[in-house]
Amino acid sequence: MYSMSNVGRNTIAMVLAGGKGERLSPLTTRRAKPSVMFGGKYKIIDFVLSNLFNSGIKKVYILTQYRAFSLNKHIRESWGKWTGLGEFYVAISPETSSESESWFKGTADAILQYLRFVESSDADYVAIFGGDHIYKMDISQMIDYHRRNRADLTLAALEVPAEEATRFGVFSVDDDYRVTAFTEKPKKPEPIPGRSTCFASMGNYIFSTRKLIEVLQEGAKRYEDLDFGKHVIPMMLENKDKVFAYNFNDNIIPGMKAEEKGYWRDVGTIESYYEANMDLINVSPQLNLYNYKWPILTNQGNLPPAKTVFDEEERRGMNVDSYVCAGCITSGGTVRRSILAPRCKVNSFSLVEDSILFENVNVGRHAKIKRAIIDKNITVPDGAEIGYDHDEDRRRGYRVTESGIVVVSNVDVK
Repeated sequence: MYSMSNVGRNTIAMVLAGGKGERLSPLTTRRAKPSVMFGGKYKIIDFVLSNLFNSGIKKVYILTQYRAFSLNKHIRESWGKWTGLGEFYVAISPETSSESESWFKGTADAILQYLRFVESSDADYVAIFGGDHIYKMDISQMIDYHRRNRADLTLAALEVPAEEATRFGVFSVDDDYRVTAFTEKPKKPEPIPGRSTCFASMGNYIFSTRKLIEVLQEGAKRYEDLDFGKHVIPMMLENKDKVFAYNFNDNIIPGMKAEEKGYWRDVGTIESYYEANMDLINVSPQLNLYNYKWPILTNQGNLPPAKTVFDEEERRGMNVDSYVCAGCITSGGTVRRSILAPRCKVNSFSLVEDSILFENVNVGRHAKIKRAIIDKNITVPDGAEIGYDHDEDRRRGYRVTESGIVVVSNVDVK
């Protein structure tokens, strides 16, 4: 009899965390996308790693590549400490001294380069997940679905309206959700039988171990840039392997509220990243970070509590409708509808509105910031204004998006 308590022993995970995240530039100029801050205290990769940890999967390889130093450091100093005998969360990078982009030539090629870890394990299943999305998921439920279907491959599928499906890879399925075709960004996506919605790929996979080894070895003979979407899935469908779609909407985690069901964000652009962060400060956000039955884990650090300073008529430290992390001091300034990462300081008579401040940002006196993202370790001078005159913001070298979000990253604020 198979027990879901065996998930941790029978499954290893490989997390793909090597992407550049070019659409998030300049936030990704000096860091990989999975290493970008989210929600003040977390990094994007903390979400998939928390999902694995909370699901009982604690044998995890994180495959890093681009600008990997800070990401590897984060994993070593936090996730590497939370495992026991026979368990591990370890970041591994390509074994090469080259800085070329040919390290990993495709998503499946990344796994192929470390196939020896899969071959040497005694795991029945391999969970291959992306490291750059925001969501909560009990992965053990997907593995159970895979096991009950006696599947070779199970694909995590997001149920989306047909008009949105054109942006994704789309699965065609039969009445039993067995995948019959996979099309990348189709003009006319095929709906789920009996529904008007479509199944979009989340880029997360459960493989039976033997089948994964077999298909990657075969794929390596055919393709140099072996990729799951372009090559592996079509090969398996051609071979009549048992490929099933798992509806993410069916996944229920402990403590989940109705508005959280099906929540998944790519945060691949400045706009989507900003909107997902701003959703957190709503009264009832779609992503509930206060669900202690399914915590998002990270490196907490040894920081003092956040505090406000001064309570005078024109000099009052206030944080309103905001996320304010440990070590922050709002000293006679005002913070509204904003997210402050650890160790930020907002000085007297200053105003921060609808903004995201990364770690250790210092906002000078009488400064004003609106609809902006300020990268870590930046000092905003006294009296500076950001987000009020976009022409002036561009002149100073800041990026201004079409929707008017100003990004200040690793430059001197003028």
